[in-house]
Amino acid sequence: MFFRTRLTKWIAAGAATLAVAGGAFGIVSATSSSGSSTASAATTSQVASSASAGHSGLGGGSNARSGPAAGGSSGKVTSVSTSGFTLKTSAGQNVTVKDTSSTTYQKGTRSASASAVTTGEPVLVLGTTDSTTITAAQVIVQPKSNGSPPSWAGKVIPFNPGARSASQQAGQIPANYQQGSGTIVSGTTANKATKAALATYSGGVVDRVVQLSNGEYEVHYIGVNWPHHIFVNQNFKVVGAN
Repeated sequence: MFFRTRLTKWIAAGAATLAVAGGAFGIVSATSSSGSSTASAATTSQVASSASAGHSGLGGGSNARSGPAAGGSSGKVTSVSTSGFTLKTSAGQNVTVKDTSSTTYQKGTRSASASAVTTGEPVLVLGTTDSTTITAAQVIVQPKSNGSPPSWAGKVIPFNPGARSASQQAGQIPANYQQGSGTIVSGTTANKATKAALATYSGGVVDRVVQLSNGEYEVHYIGVNWPHHIFVNQNFKVVGAN
């Protein structure tokens, strides 16, 4: 009788322990599930925020954009083919340039042909940019120098995988500027703004030019850690960057 009573107590105690453990497991599971949902929501929010900002958050080699737009780059020719050529910018970014039947060429200030593009030559390319590929509208071999950048400009920071983009600001940023605002422009206007930006900040790739509400321009820059936005006034003079 005594043995059966002890056995009954042990069974009851074991059941209570299992119930408590099961309840604890349910709490842990619910907490874990809730935490996972929260983390997932936070991750989604961060990705959306990063995409709307136009950058990956790590370096300048990646950016969110709507599609190919007017832009350009400059550097030295590294190879030439029947369909175009490649160049390397002063910051080490490799750029593929595609020729078309309507591409025009210039050497210095004179008209030229595609044969003027040879390995080692410095070039300025204007055209439609899609990431680091440019379909050339105009290629200028041995472009003329525009002198030294202004003292406040700072220096281009080359792209370094894994390094966070610099947050420094140089010169003047238009009042009430909001990243992502404005209207993408093309043609002569985009070319002038691109030339001005590349003359002050060489090393990257201009992948679009946006006209802001005050009439000035934001030249969007990729392929470097800094700057990402170059601001050009209505007289096509660089006034600031960030």
